[in-house]
Amino acid sequence: MKFIHDQFEKLRPLFSKGGKLEKLHALFEAQETFLFVLPQRTTKGAHIRDALDTKRLMTMVIVALLPALLFGMWNVGYQFYAAQGPQARAAAGLLDCFLKGAWYVVPIIIVSYAAGGFWEVLFAVVRKHEINEGFLVTGMLLPLIVPPTIPLWQVAVGISFGVVIGKEVFGGTGMNVFNPALVARAFLFFAYAGQMSGEVWTVLPAKDMLVDGYSGATPLSVAALNPSGPAVTALTDFAANHGGAVDYSWLSMFLGTIPGSIGETSTLAILIGAAILIATGIGSWRIMLSSVVGMVVMVCIVNAFGAGAVNARTLPAHFHLVMGGFAFATVFMATDPVSASATNTGKYIYGALIGVMTVLIRCFNPAYPEGAMLAVLFLNAFAPLIDYVVVNRHMARRLRRAEA
Repeated sequence: MKFIHDQFEKLRPLFSKGGKLEKLHALFEAQETFLFVLPQRTTKGAHIRDALDTKRLMTMVIVALLPALLFGMWNVGYQFYAAQGPQARAAAGLLDCFLKGAWYVVPIIIVSYAAGGFWEVLFAVVRKHEINEGFLVTGMLLPLIVPPTIPLWQVAVGISFGVVIGKEVFGGTGMNVFNPALVARAFLFFAYAGQMSGEVWTVLPAKDMLVDGYSGATPLSVAALNPSGPAVTALTDFAANHGGAVDYSWLSMFLGTIPGSIGETSTLAILIGAAILIATGIGSWRIMLSSVVGMVVMVCIVNAFGAGAVNARTLPAHFHLVMGGFAFATVFMATDPVSASATNTGKYIYGALIGVMTVLIRCFNPAYPEGAMLAVLFLNAFAPLIDYVVVNRHMARRLRRAEA
């Protein structure tokens, strides 16, 4: 490491003020701080002293995402072999599934980081500031919330939109109103709906090898568009009507062995990530808990008034919790410290409303059966207002006590 450090010191004059490569100082600084701990230290004064800087915080979020990423790679390969029938699925080993999935997932991650990183560096050079570490997370989040069949050029377009329009136009990391990864996902969904929904949720082999109907609807769309009977029955019948090629039981959706976006299928893997975020103090347990409570309460209300309905209004709460992107959005999107509410009371309100809105969208908008993405984006817009109300009510209570 000393040799590498010496090389950085030799190159430093080129990137310092007045050097030939002064304009690229942000890129030099990003590489240096990624490899080394800088010598500057807080020694006195009113400062918060903590070993957890921004880079380490973002790195810990990446660690929390790893269980969902690794399982997602395996599941993409598993779905590939499952589409060919029970024999192919049984013959494929753990490594076979993982390598096949990695073949599709790794390029998506590379393109996401390359395209988004280009814009991060460009804005840092133009504005003459350091490269923000927030993109380490944004560049990983987007690949996990898109289907494995998405064209790579759409990944580049989506992450570019999310970084530039969702973050940089607001001033960069820490200034954005909306979660950049969700902005990218929303843009892709509304601009390229055919590649983001419908019958493209799993990597498929040749059409003549497919089990009939295997690439059909996702669990949420099966429940939303169910023509008769309870939604849970529709999910069970869907599997039976397609030769057992898919299994939309609660356990399968909890484990994640179903077609879907790369990192959203396994609630178990997401819960492992949630435990890491909560244990390290990075993710807000208040937002996660209140979001789940809001979801459960709203489902109970909808179920009570939706007796006899034939769509998602009959789904019980424990199904809602493992279907679609709710778990992933709650753990990794809603808890974004920049776009979420900052006050403790505000976090409870913010999370609860996300859960409530997710259920409302799922149950009363069959054209868009997934509601987590829009719910988080909607509450991102209202997070400052929630904090404003909470802070002002707190100030009013303190004033009343002072005047008493």
